[in-house]
Amino acid sequence: MTNKQCGYVALVGAPNAGKSTLMNRLMGSKVSIVTHKVQTTRARIIGVSVLNSAQIVFVDTPGIFAPKRRLERAMVAAAWGGAADADVIVLLVDASERSLDHALHVVAGLKKAGRLAVLALNKIDLVPRDILLGLTEQLNATGVFTETYMISALTGDGVDDLIPRFATMLPNGPWLYPEDHLTDMNERLFASEITREKLFLRLHQELPYALTVETEGWQERPDGSVKIDQVIYVERTSQRAIVLGKGGHQIKTIGAGARAEMEELMERKIHLFLFVKVRDKWRDDPERYREMGLDFSE
Repeated sequence: MTNKQCGYVALVGAPNAGKSTLMNRLMGSKVSIVTHKVQTTRARIIGVSVLNSAQIVFVDTPGIFAPKRRLERAMVAAAWGGAADADVIVLLVDASERSLDHALHVVAGLKKAGRLAVLALNKIDLVPRDILLGLTEQLNATGVFTETYMISALTGDGVDDLIPRFATMLPNGPWLYPEDHLTDMNERLFASEITREKLFLRLHQELPYALTVETEGWQERPDGSVKIDQVIYVERTSQRAIVLGKGGHQIKTIGAGARAEMEELMERKIHLFLFVKVRDKWRDDPERYREMGLDFSE
């Protein structure tokens, strides 16, 4: 009989509900990239938190929406897979949207799966209290939620109550990760995600969704620094020109931002080299899906 608790807590919701922001807030460290664009998170991200005898394994999932393309279907399948494997499901709802259409789409999926969830109304700092209470009433009327929290993942308001509560909801059992383990994401993938975040922040319209980043080279140097070679795959030659920018200005700016953040988070000197290549059908390439941790068959 163990006196430890361990389990998975899945953060699910529509794109841009604030799941990655909440994940980073709960972890007290950046493990998920965050941008203002929808569908930034493409695969499940694991973050590990310890409170007393409980190890909480948070799962940041891609946004759930009505997918049209193969990549979108794989992302949504990853989100539902994260929920299916979880001991606790947290549905994050962007209260500032006012409309519950996206949230109710996820609720329907939870009902179909026969799962209950914790409701977390996010971005409460942007919404009047009477509106929040109305949204809470409508959502709780679905019968899916066991309890409700009002939070702001961005400011941290209300978030401190979550970890102690989740710890009490986990089953008894041995820890799945070492005590100092923060995430299951390896450094190569983490570096790719940081660069992809900078691309999302700098590029506009559909271009961020037409690219992927892979870390192809990782060379440890005697002085403790690391040389990282990354390839940014785009689908068309015209997109490559945009990513590079006039005189290479765009890619230099993206690279500088990515390198600075890598150095801060990895606490070491980074030598980052970015290359932009055209691969017109990378979204139909099984190898690209394996790199992202997604199931190509979806």
